[in-house]
Amino acid sequence: MSTYKFFFCFAFLLPFISKGQNQKMSSDSVPVRKIFDIAEAVKKEYAPDKRTAIFTIMADSVGDNYFETTELKAAQKFSDSLVKAGVKVKIPVNVLPAKNLGDKIYALVNLSVVNIRSNPKNAAELATQSLLGTPLDILKKDGYYYLVRTPDGYISWLDAGAITLKTAAEIEGWKQKKKLVFIDDYGHAFVNPDRKSQRVSDLVMGDILVNEGKQKGFYKVIYPDGRIGFIPQEQMSDYNEWIKKPSPNPEQIIGIAKTMIGVPYLWGGTSVKGVDCSGFTKTAFFMNGVIIPRNASQQVMVGEQITVLNNDGFNLDEALKNLKSGDLIFFASGKNKSPDARVTHVALYLGNGEFIHASGNVRISSMKPDAPNYDDFETRTVVAARRYLGNVGTTGIQPIAQHPAYIEK
Repeated sequence: MSTYKFFFCFAFLLPFISKGQNQKMSSDSVPVRKIFDIAEAVKKEYAPDKRTAIFTIMADSVGDNYFETTELKAAQKFSDSLVKAGVKVKIPVNVLPAKNLGDKIYALVNLSVVNIRSNPKNAAELATQSLLGTPLDILKKDGYYYLVRTPDGYISWLDAGAITLKTAAEIEGWKQKKKLVFIDDYGHAFVNPDRKSQRVSDLVMGDILVNEGKQKGFYKVIYPDGRIGFIPQEQMSDYNEWIKKPSPNPEQIIGIAKTMIGVPYLWGGTSVKGVDCSGFTKTAFFMNGVIIPRNASQQVMVGEQITVLNNDGFNLDEALKNLKSGDLIFFASGKNKSPDARVTHVALYLGNGEFIHASGNVRISSMKPDAPNYDDFETRTVVAARRYLGNVGTTGIQPIAQHPAYIEK
């Protein structure tokens, strides 16, 4: 931790402690140090990755400080640790979802693809995306934006117009309804069972809608916000059959991946409108009924480890011998990086030294130096490989049919 951050956190806590102790304290005072150390320990244990869990110091509208967390256990541990350490100041800890949300602490995505950002601003960095019909947890509101948690656990900000808020009862009702999943790359819903009628919205692969029956070669569907549309039957698949199919095989994963060849690279993208490297692998698995972690640095932490290194460096012979179609390969940027370097890229292995990945666009490259499509491999360093197939149902590799966001309680 930098000195700047160290003293910044101390300074943030000072008004807090001073009010509780009725005395002025310096940043090296014992109570402040105790609180800071306890908070850091709790954060390290319960919220080490801010993308999926929060434990942080906040300030309200009048400048009073408090802690905010998504983890109930973190709040309990923090309070217990303060008592054990002899800190007598009462420090508020707000557990999300925020109480002012009332009972509308769930939502369904309204649009074909929505952009979820790192901060509650239109100009903020694109963190990830979600598809129509995706169930979300609502954590709090800031202006026109909601802090949401996606089924893969990712926490970021989404504008209010992109979702329809739901109560627990309403989201359970949605889970019980007959639904359909859009399986074509792109398409549209229409106001009538007629392709020449007005469009209701565009659609992309993976969108989920409520099934209201068939009419004249179309499915009648209902959107989360109540809109009604008609979609050609051949572009839809029964939702229950989709989520209940057995663990996917390599051909199924690669089949989806290859339909995305040529899709442009988009930082934060997870749809056929644009994908980043981990959004691409995530989509290939999602369309086969499996939810995996969002980012490459998270994807490398789950699944079965496959040996592709020798003496801490990439070994082509080991890779060709051990890798199987459907495995994930993880890279660090630049050549000659150590095997514990930060993961910055992920690809899906096809076999015979070839892999498919999102780099500029979705394309196929080779790890063999004599291959014509070797060039991209030369700019990266392989640091790990993981096998998800055969490990569906283990930590981080969850079937949609078993995911609490999608199934009835």
